[in-house]
Amino acid sequence: MAIPSSFVSDIPHLREKTVRVGLLARAAAIFRVDEILIYRSTAQADSKEARFLKTILSYLETPQYLRKRVFPLSQDMQYVGVLPPLRTPHHPISKASENGSTAYREGIVVASEKNWAIVEVGLADEVRLEGSSLRKATRVTVRIEKTGQGERFSVVSREEVPFYWGYNVSVSERALGETLKRRSDELIILTSRYGDPLLQRMEDLKRELSEASRILVVFGSPQEGIAEILSRERLKPLDFTDIILNMFPNQGTVTVRTEEAVYATLGILNVLEPMQE
Repeated sequence: MAIPSSFVSDIPHLREKTVRVGLLARAAAIFRVDEILIYRSTAQADSKEARFLKTILSYLETPQYLRKRVFPLSQDMQYVGVLPPLRTPHHPISKASENGSTAYREGIVVASEKNWAIVEVGLADEVRLEGSSLRKATRVTVRIEKTGQGERFSVVSREEVPFYWGYNVSVSERALGETLKRRSDELIILTSRYGDPLLQRMEDLKRELSEASRILVVFGSPQEGIAEILSRERLKPLDFTDIILNMFPNQGTVTVRTEEAVYATLGILNVLEPMQE
C-alpha cells in the first residue's frame, strides 16, 4: 500500500503521531501487506515526516530481540513503548527454538569472514552460518532445519518463508504521479470519495484481483484526496488506472481519516482476494 508522507502532519503531538503510525502498522500486519510505500504528497513535503514514518513502521516490524541492535535511541522513538506489538510469525514470544522440523527466524549479522558468519536470531546462542559471506549488521532471514546431526542454519529470502513474514518500508522521493509511473506493472487501486461506489465495480475488482500478481492500494493525505495531489503534476487518477473506488459511499462523516480508510479498504480486499494456498 502507498501512503503520503503527510500521514501524521495534522497531529501536533509526538505521542499521538506515534499512536497513529502504530495503527497503520497493525493494519499492514493483520492484512498481510508486503510493502508500505511512503510517497511525497506535496512539493514542500518535509523529508523529516517521511523519515519519522519509516522509523516507527520499521521499528514495529523488527522482532523485539533485534531492536536494540538496529535502532539507536532517538527523539522520534520517545513513545514507541505505548504501541501494541504486531504478533506476526516472525515475532516469536519465547527464545526457545520453535517446534517442528523447520523454523524461521529474523537475524542480524554480528560478525563475518569470507566463509562464515555469526548471526543473532534471538535464541540462547548466536548461530554460525558456514559458507556464507555476509556483511556485518545486515538483517537476514534464517531457516533452521532439525536433522539427525543437529540443527542446520541457512539464509533464505523472505519469499521462501511459507507464511506471512512482515512488511518492508520504502520511501519515494518523488511525487505521487512519478511514483506510480514506476509501478505500472502492478494493479493500482486508488481510493477516493470521487471514485465509483465499491458495489458498482465489484465484479471488475474481483476479476482484476484474480489476475494480478502484485497490488498497490493508494491512499490520500489527511488534507487532500488523490485527485488533488495528482492535479499538481497536471495528472489525474485515470492516467494510472480505472479502478478508482469510493469505499465509503453515503458516509456519515464529513471526512474519513486515512487510517480508517486503510482498515476498511484492506478488510474488504482481504475478503475479495483469492485465497492463497
